[in-house]
Amino acid sequence: MKVAILGCGAIGSVVAHAVRDGGVPGAELVGVVHAERDDPPGLPVLGIDAAIEQADLIVECAGQRALAELGPSIVASGTDLLVVSIGALADDALLASLRDTGPGRLHLCSGAIGGLDVLAATARMGGVSAVRIVTTKKAPTLVQKWMGEDVAQQLRTATEPVELMRGPAREITAAFPASANVAASVALAVGDWDLVEATVVADPNAPLTSHVITAEGSAGDYRFEIRNHPSAANPATSGVVPHAVLAAVGRLAAPTGAFA
Repeated sequence: MKVAILGCGAIGSVVAHAVRDGGVPGAELVGVVHAERDDPPGLPVLGIDAAIEQADLIVECAGQRALAELGPSIVASGTDLLVVSIGALADDALLASLRDTGPGRLHLCSGAIGGLDVLAATARMGGVSAVRIVTTKKAPTLVQKWMGEDVAQQLRTATEPVELMRGPAREITAAFPASANVAASVALAVGDWDLVEATVVADPNAPLTSHVITAEGSAGDYRFEIRNHPSAANPATSGVVPHAVLAAVGRLAAPTGAFA
């Protein structure tokens, strides 16, 4: 399976180097689509048109805006697309264009969390009555452009945990596009963006990034807690994310019926 990587930052660079070096059986890197001025060392760089032409699968690691701008043309071309920036799918029109248009297929990577299969099964069995996710990260990594400078400075100098925002998953993923894709993954698993209540907490003393997911429904009550080390290259994301992407690529590259 020929693979191109869209975006070559903290996530995409790890994925690209691993695929290039044979770290995913059955997958071959054809190149990276990189928007920055300086090309990443040791990696072939392609334009988006060349990537679409050469790749069987494009792995999106470039963020929500890039997914919205380029994703529809990728699947419309017949090339499969693996999405990491799941928060962009809060846009119903974008989700529909990626999922229903084809002929390329849409694949999702859950990234830094697990337990989604149980949530999906519970929703299918009889529905869930309440779902909550609380994401806690180091305060400086949660500074956003829409914040006033006074709020941003408070986050940079905070000494105690601060709840920044609480609301439906759709709102939280839009407000924190680089930090709340996990809330989008939960919402897609249960099939209801408005049911999932997401909270973002800034904690200057948090040694790990944490996601606490609780759900109640006819099948039972569930609680998942994930605590990840932040990425050394980009503390706004978890270090495990590129490896979750590689696992997803491996599953897609594996022969039918085989384990990746």
